Amino acid sequence: MRRFIPLVVLTLFGCDIAANAPFSSRPTASQTLLDARGGFETTIVKSGEHFGPPNSPVGTELELIEYPSPVGRLAAYVTIDPGDGEKHPAIVWITGGDNNSIGDVWSPQDRSNDQSVRAFREAGVVVMFPSQRGGNDNPGKREGFYGEVDDILAATEHLSQLPYVDAEQIYLGGHSTGGTLAMLVGACSDRYRAIFSLGPVAVASQYGGDYVYCDPNDQDEMRLRSPRYWLHCVKNPMYVIEGAENGNWDGAVEVMAAENSNPNIHFLKVSGHDHFSVIAPLAEKLANQIMRQEVHVTQQTVRDLQ
Repeated sequence: MRRFIPLVVLTLFGCDIAANAPFSSRPTASQTLLDARGGFETTIVKSGEHFGPPNSPVGTELELIEYPSPVGRLAAYVTIDPGDGEKHPAIVWITGGDNNSIGDVWSPQDRSNDQSVRAFREAGVVVMFPSQRGGNDNPGKREGFYGEVDDILAATEHLSQLPYVDAEQIYLGGHSTGGTLAMLVGACSDRYRAIFSLGPVAVASQYGGDYVYCDPNDQDEMRLRSPRYWLHCVKNPMYVIEGAENGNWDGAVEVMAAENSNPNIHFLKVSGHDHFSVIAPLAEKLANQIMRQEVHVTQQTVRDLQ
């Protein structure tokens, strides 16, 4: 079974190593990420670790399902139908580390690093944790922040069709590598009511060669995997949030914040929290806002987390 918490730690470590790595050059023409992807064929040169099939969840909150994607049927965990006959708001949540695979998101976790985002489920938000191509025992090859964009969009479509989900109230979120992927998905789609990216990087090279399966020296490949270049494409509210301590703010999130001119994107630094401890209190705030249909993350919101 995939144990994603240690892998998330490795992600942060990789980001720290590469935090001062030079950024590749900007695109020479103003274009959307969708346009740039449309005429491009990625070349995959390596594969990731094989974790095997995902385990069935323990308890009565989540079930293991499959959703159709461009490369075949992929595994996901999703909140079980509460059976109340109502349609509920929902969020697609992308875990950190090797997020192509999914693992235990049902066991109790310490508040200092709660990767399960249990607060959403406890508040009544339907949560979907999608695996992606090449992860677990899924078809396809890992591409690292590229084809996975299409998998997340396919997962979102599947989620929207569930009879207990309000298709007009679907959100997207992710932590660490999941936050980076969430930003790229948000640059390709206006499907979501809001997007929450916790602790992403600005460019894929900041992972020091991890989680990217193309040639890391190919600037065209890496540019299409790097949120920094596509901030202008985001059409829906996007909140990029990171703890002030031992995280990816310095040299990554702050770079995007300084360059951003898109009013749809909000960059927020949370004092008193690190890359991991920010997850639980933020999920609690967001869950309550989603249930009230009043999502608006401000400086006051993050001050309340301290």
